[in-house]
Amino acid sequence: MTNEQQLQQDAQRNMAIMQQMESKKVSNPETKVPKTPEMNERDFVNDMLATEKYMTDAYSTAMNEVSHQTLYGDLATIFKESQDCQRQLFNLMFEKGWYSLEVADQKKMQQAYQQYSGYSNQLPYLQ
Repeated sequence: MTNEQQLQQDAQRNMAIMQQMESKKVSNPETKVPKTPEMNERDFVNDMLATEKYMTDAYSTAMNEVSHQTLYGDLATIFKESQDCQRQLFNLMFEKGWYSLEVADQKKMQQAYQQYSGYSNQLPYLQ
């Protein structure tokens, strides 16, 4: 990467940071992909992420319902691998600017914390 390209990339990141501060979104500069009828890199990664989410949900259900201990262990191993793959795909999409997050409002976080803290007092096994 040349110095000029590095400066341009730094400028894009700085611009993205300034926009994030205004919009309350956390994201990286978007890696451009061709907008054609054919699937592009973003489409493929997004499809893989959706598939991994579906698979981890299915493995979780299977683990809840399996009675054989060895099979449970095998499913747990596969589930963990699928979760790890899902996380890597999410990180890739976030790095490329294809997945953004919303900054959590402190007041809403505090309200949710208080709400769920109250629920913990109602759980019989914690008392």
